[in-house]
Amino acid sequence: MSKPLTNKVAVVAGATRGAGRGIATMLGEAGATVYCTGRSVRGNVATQGRTETIEETAALVTQLGGHGIPVQVDHRDEAQVEALFARVEAEQGRLDILVNDIWGGDWFVLKMWNKPMWETDIADVEPLYRTAIFTHIITSRYGAPLLVKQGHGLLIEITDGDTDRYRGNFLYDLLKHTVNRMAFNLAEDLRPFGVTALALTPGFLRSEEMLDHFGVTEANWREGARKDPHFIASETPWFVGRAAAALAADPNVAQKAGGVFSSWGLSDAYGFVDRDGSRPHWGNHFHKYFVEEAPLPPVDELIAAHERGQ
Repeated sequence: MSKPLTNKVAVVAGATRGAGRGIATMLGEAGATVYCTGRSVRGNVATQGRTETIEETAALVTQLGGHGIPVQVDHRDEAQVEALFARVEAEQGRLDILVNDIWGGDWFVLKMWNKPMWETDIADVEPLYRTAIFTHIITSRYGAPLLVKQGHGLLIEITDGDTDRYRGNFLYDLLKHTVNRMAFNLAEDLRPFGVTALALTPGFLRSEEMLDHFGVTEANWREGARKDPHFIASETPWFVGRAAAALAADPNVAQKAGGVFSSWGLSDAYGFVDRDGSRPHWGNHFHKYFVEEAPLPPVDELIAAHERGQ
């Protein structure tokens, strides 16, 4: 397999699990050196109920053909972020790819989903903004100068959704739209220096946490559709990871500066596939069943059709 990102250096902020792990590992698959950052390390896992660590992610990066380097960083702490990029510059002398994937708001989604804005606990607002927005600002503040110094590169903001439709909760929707606007604004600031910034969204992500939520594994994940039939259109974190790797390898990526792109749309454009060789398309599924409001077939039919590759 070709490795178009050989000799490229990446930082994936929030690489412990989910999309961040998928992106880090697929950048590694493409040959990159990847600094995998997060709070959870071996013997000190920061997220209650989860076991994943940045060491595991870094090991996967290396296993797949790149070079993974785990670095414990709390991206809410300016000094730690500044030290991270000083280390990258000292060790590598360059930075080619920066991915802002920190979210840290699953607790809020579980607490507040489908509740109106006026039921929001104001005490939740500041910590949510600190993890979902402030971390991206700090990370870009100290990472962007290395991209500018290099004279080229790619900064990716990981978001949720590529449309203006309401995302089901006042704060969640506001935060994700803010990430999209952050990508647009960064693109404007970075364009004169040859650096591209854009936003990237996965579809229905079949993350470690989501597999656990549905009580399935990657081996039998389709059974999760019995709890939520839309899960049949889900994708592994590798899919958005390969989207990020394809963007990073695209010599014409500057044409996408400031935009919001999806894993499924980029799969159509670049031709990459998911871990099992399939090409999930959350956009088509969403339009059919949420926009057109077509009736869902019985779940057994959904599962059987997916197994047939339909």
